[in-house]
Amino acid sequence: MTFADITLRLPQHLYRRSINTARATRQPVDAIIVHALEIGSPPAWDDVPPEFQADLAAMDRLDNGALSVIARSRMSTAEEKRYDELLNLNQEGGLTAAERLDLDRLRSAADSLMLRKAHAASLLRWRGAPVPMP
Repeated sequence: MTFADITLRLPQHLYRRSINTARATRQPVDAIIVHALEIGSPPAWDDVPPEFQADLAAMDRLDNGALSVIARSRMSTAEEKRYDELLNLNQEGGLTAAERLDLDRLRSAADSLMLRKAHAASLLRWRGAPVPMP
């Protein structure tokens, strides 16, 4: 990991809290501050499969209303039903080539939806906005 040196002006109460935490945990103050920045930063999207990264990166620019819509989104009932049918057929080993393509398409759509919903909820939480229940 590479590092960049910066000068950071902290409010006195945050500085004291960082010092106290560093002493209590026997860690350097800079490690405490870096950890606080890591957990307090917007969610990262760069550790997801490359085919989903651009879509998640674009979500960082959406307003809270659009993010709430994404967080509440679902596959259509027909797609859910077809996906379940194809998963069952796949378990039994009876997929045709066309069904295999359809299963792959639906799996990718389900993965994308799950990642988009999770990222939207994480962004809303980070922004201090309400996170809709599924």
